[in-house]
Amino acid sequence: MSGGDNGNGRLALIAAGGTGGHMFPAQALAERLLAAGWRVTLSTDERGARYAGGFPEAVIRKIVPSATTARGGLAGKLTVLPRIAVGIARAVAAMRRDRPAVVVGFGGYPTIPAMSAALALGIPRMIHEQNGVMGRVNRAFARRVQTVACGTWPTAMPGGVTAIHTGNPVRQAVLDRIGAPYAPPGDGPLRLLVIGGSQGARVLSQIVPDAVAALPDAMRARLSVSHQARAEDAEGVTATYARAGVAAEVRPFFSDVPERIAAAQLVVSRAGASSLADITGIGRPAILIPFAAAAGDHQSANARALADAGAAVVLPESVLDAASLTRDLHAILSDGTRAASMAAAALSLGRPDAAARLHDLVTELAA
Repeated sequence: MSGGDNGNGRLALIAAGGTGGHMFPAQALAERLLAAGWRVTLSTDERGARYAGGFPEAVIRKIVPSATTARGGLAGKLTVLPRIAVGIARAVAAMRRDRPAVVVGFGGYPTIPAMSAALALGIPRMIHEQNGVMGRVNRAFARRVQTVACGTWPTAMPGGVTAIHTGNPVRQAVLDRIGAPYAPPGDGPLRLLVIGGSQGARVLSQIVPDAVAALPDAMRARLSVSHQARAEDAEGVTATYARAGVAAEVRPFFSDVPERIAAAQLVVSRAGASSLADITGIGRPAILIPFAAAAGDHQSANARALADAGAAVVLPESVLDAASLTRDLHAILSDGTRAASMAAAALSLGRPDAAARLHDLVTELAA
């Protein structure tokens, strides 16, 4: 697809929720639209704004009140509808002042005000679902938009809704490393990347360091680990690697994840849609540990295509322990041929043109 039409200064409003899984693909579309001459506004809430640091400066940020019924006690739940109503009223007023040509929702409760306002004002609108199981908010709007795009295929849709498979857009930092040569594990240095989502994952911090510590001495001596762990877990994770004699960098957040994926022989990761888009875009072997509590078990659905293609080993939390992870780490890091085959399989699943495909859908819808 071309993705080269000039936006002629038209406004695209992108609505995205407060997790990296929603915000990273939204950022990728924003980058593409700006390059084509569009004006872009991001509509999110306070939580989402924390993930907007990577958006280009030209993107206007609008913080709108929203809320979720999934968290908080009774008092919190009673404030949900009033907060959302205020958010919708503000979004309607903003769109009347500067009417978007199109509104694109990426899911999460912060998208409710913008999508509701677009519906009320008759503005062309579409949604993009990143996961293999549709989120609650996207499901609620799926029959009320002109276009539904999805990143994971297949994704179950509500009755009567037809989706277009675009793939999950990746940021420019990932596109810059598409097809970066893979160095299979051999006799030289080994690099392992451990990522658990936007802020790390406690179960990975509990299991991965012990699993690494049980690898053979000769393998540990050549290993360096980049491990994304929550701040409260970092000290314990660092200490376990140090006792095992493993060089490790432990942080709550890596701003250069694409660079670290490209440098890694193996990635241990949750199965969030944006993480998998990065891993397959660059093409690296993975051990995936789907988040068991994810809504609709969507991370297991996300991981299925990689497992079926031979690009990843999937370890459900229900069977995850240090011994099983040590087994799989050793099996991949000691077999360069298998690792290279997994890397190639991962690369074959990547959709580096996903942002261009989404851009084309936006342009067609706005026309």
